[in-house]
Amino acid sequence: MNIACNQTSQNPFLEKYNTPHGTVPFEKIKTEHYEPAMMEGMHRQEAEIEAIITNPETPTFENTILALEQSGELLDRVGSVFGNMRSAETNDELQAIAQKVIPLLSEHSNNINLNEKLFARIKSVYDLQDTLRLTSEQKRLLNNTYNNFIRRGANLEGEAKNKYRELTQKLSLLGLQFGENNLKESNDYQLVITDSTQLAGLPGSTIAAASQTAKEKGIEGWVFTLDAPVYIPFMQYADNRELRKELYMAFNTKGTHANEYNNEQIIKDIVNIQMEIAQLLGFESYAEYVLQKRMAGNSGAVYNLLNQLLDAYAPAAKQEVQAVENLAKEQEGSKFKLMPWDWGYYSNKLKERDYNFNEELLRPYFELSKVKEGVFGLATRLYGITFKKNPEIQVYHKDVDAYEVFDKDGSFLAVLYTDFHPRPGKRAGAWMSGIKDQWIDEKTGENSRPHIMLVMNFSKPTDDKPALLTYMEVRTFLHEFGHGLHGIFANTTYESMSGTNVYWDFVELPSQFMENYMDEKEFLNTFAVHYETGESIPEELIQRIVASSNFNIAYGCLRQLSFGLLDMAWYTRDTKFDGDIKTYEREAQASTQLLPIVEETSMSTQFSHIFAGGYAAGYYSYKWAEVLDADAFSLFKQKGIFNQATATSFRENILSKGGTEDPMVLYKRFRGQEPTIDALLIRNGIK
Repeated sequence: MNIACNQTSQNPFLEKYNTPHGTVPFEKIKTEHYEPAMMEGMHRQEAEIEAIITNPETPTFENTILALEQSGELLDRVGSVFGNMRSAETNDELQAIAQKVIPLLSEHSNNINLNEKLFARIKSVYDLQDTLRLTSEQKRLLNNTYNNFIRRGANLEGEAKNKYRELTQKLSLLGLQFGENNLKESNDYQLVITDSTQLAGLPGSTIAAASQTAKEKGIEGWVFTLDAPVYIPFMQYADNRELRKELYMAFNTKGTHANEYNNEQIIKDIVNIQMEIAQLLGFESYAEYVLQKRMAGNSGAVYNLLNQLLDAYAPAAKQEVQAVENLAKEQEGSKFKLMPWDWGYYSNKLKERDYNFNEELLRPYFELSKVKEGVFGLATRLYGITFKKNPEIQVYHKDVDAYEVFDKDGSFLAVLYTDFHPRPGKRAGAWMSGIKDQWIDEKTGENSRPHIMLVMNFSKPTDDKPALLTYMEVRTFLHEFGHGLHGIFANTTYESMSGTNVYWDFVELPSQFMENYMDEKEFLNTFAVHYETGESIPEELIQRIVASSNFNIAYGCLRQLSFGLLDMAWYTRDTKFDGDIKTYEREAQASTQLLPIVEETSMSTQFSHIFAGGYAAGYYSYKWAEVLDADAFSLFKQKGIFNQATATSFRENILSKGGTEDPMVLYKRFRGQEPTIDALLIRNGIK
């Protein structure tokens, strides 16, 4: 591929960014800039790889491993922005470019990973590593580089190598198509209500948001979408059961309809190709391939954790479901059958009855700007860092804010972009990502600091009220902010091991750790004030939050386990799948099934985490990391939840180290012991 871009003067990607901290000049970037910049990025990296393999000198760490690590700077820079915009601010033109360039990027990656001359140089350095004076980070980078080449087909020969190229190229497009289908089917759906009596039970905030959406779309009445800030409260509060069912079915049948957005064949293709790739590389299944580079190590360890938790939580979960069903029958009659679209509604009624607690009571105390102050303030209290909004930093949408983050000594740490509200060009969910990772220039000692994005889909402001968040939205903010801190505190020499570039079942520890603060009154008291009166959140309300923190916790655990078991069922396969997706799904989740099955629905067809989001054979990570986070926070509970010495240890041993050492080594250095599930069981009231 010898396609160079001759538009250097017009393409902002190909110029040095003359912006604060070298941030992306979003205001200059146009859709037509991406493709030529990525082409030029591939062209430049090809030249860099050629320089490595034609170097007449004996292969060394510096001229081979480090040179490879530092190659592709332009391609990484453009690809990072492109990938982030495809998630946070996409459009048809951007998706069309993706369909064109992603196969080229896959081919480019294969050309590097399957380059025999390049691998020979890497192997030469790898074989001599015991004679080299390498630092621990250099050894880690060398071993990662060698093993990654093996795992990406470097040892394949002849037809097997050609087959690997073909399969990886197909796979790159399938994941893209799966995600696009989910987004488009979500965006195409709307529930229009014109009769105000059908709004019974819904909170004023939800009704106001639906009214505003209707105005924006030029529709009379109220419009409800499948966006989380709309869908969740509708399922919790709407008295109209038929409308709850309609919205539930729309949400849970995405990707199953006989239209252009159907994901069923895509799932089969993804699963079969992943299995075939793994078997080409000498593994029984794709799960075994993935888990070789995880804390779990193998599928047996994953199933051991999932089954331990299933045994511990299932009895309590069944009792929780029975309690909700009993309440529903009290209100609706003994013949009432609790269905999945009833769960949120009646469990919320039970929570109100048993704890005198309604999450809508919290909204006035969770105004977004105050929540930001509270979350940022928590980081200040723990780590001494501060956040300063900088309007000079360009952003990609008017809803986005950019902050400079400074360390306790005043030195610059990072840029943080926050993006809180749903819109048609943004995929569902919440995530943290890096636009630029951290690394250290070994020659000059310069520490190149990261640029981090936090992207969410929270309740929007209305004409007469600011953005008022739910309890779960604040908790989600803390979760993603934990990922953000993992990126912000990154302090490693090499970019490929920086920040969140860690084992997938370790990456959720910093995020889930932060969620613990949501049930601590000392934290809530730092920011939760009524948006109109300025009154602090009442002590009684905090007590209700704490008292109800484990409400239906076992049901929630089994729900997560059902996703983990489904993921493992898809990726532990060692034979081709060509069956019925819904039937296979039911069998995989049978041990966690607590509510009646609705035959038309499917989790798999919308399960972006494992088919388009990098969590294939890895969804168990949330529960794995929950064991870690409960154990880690138990130390803070002993020492004080704001104890700076403990926080400093967490920063130095976990947050700043990235993937430079084995995660269990890092964890034990912080905690002094390996984790057990005991702390989690105690926190959840199971033990």
